[in-house]
Amino acid sequence: MRIHREGYYYILIATLLWIGLGLLVNHFLIDWIWIAMPLQITFFLLWFWVLWFFRLPNRVLSTGDELIVAPADGKVVVIEETEESEYFKDKRLQVSIFMSPLNVHVNRAPISGAIDYVAYHPGKFLVAWHPKSSTENERTTVVIKNPHTTLLLRQIAGAVARRICYYVKAGDAVQQNEEFGFIKFGSRVDIFFPIGTKIDVKIGEKVEGGVTVLARIQK
Repeated sequence: MRIHREGYYYILIATLLWIGLGLLVNHFLIDWIWIAMPLQITFFLLWFWVLWFFRLPNRVLSTGDELIVAPADGKVVVIEETEESEYFKDKRLQVSIFMSPLNVHVNRAPISGAIDYVAYHPGKFLVAWHPKSSTENERTTVVIKNPHTTLLLRQIAGAVARRICYYVKAGDAVQQNEEFGFIKFGSRVDIFFPIGTKIDVKIGEKVEGGVTVLARIQK
């Protein structure tokens, strides 16, 4: 397991706070061990949670030209036909993955291809499962195209996650499972498939980014 580069700053701040607060507790509450000890444990657990949040576990990734792999860890909360009005401007099959603060938060390319479109949209911070979060929240849209299919991915900030990172621009080539972004502190990723795509997961199912196969390309 490694620590993702997006976490270095936060881990540094958390470490300094842990040390500083620990020293203050030891100085002012040295004779109140029944208060000092729970506080020290709480500070450690908060520091460890920040460290754990930015983990990047070693995984055996799923690969294949015919596979569409989950771009994020989390739980499938939406599978439905919907109107995609930003890029396709027609009906698409939407699959949404909710990422809790306990999930791994790296976002991976579900297929290999070329980045055809990237757009960042400032917006609100509704809870990630709100029906309007896909169109009203802060979000980033990334479209990946190859000779067999075109997929739209949307990173959506939630009530807690207020920092979306993306590493690609239009014209870039990406490989399947390559990192294209990161969402800090819990949110949602939407994937828009062509109508008629057979989805291999169901609502409520937990998926792993780069591992779980969401669908297969019909060539």
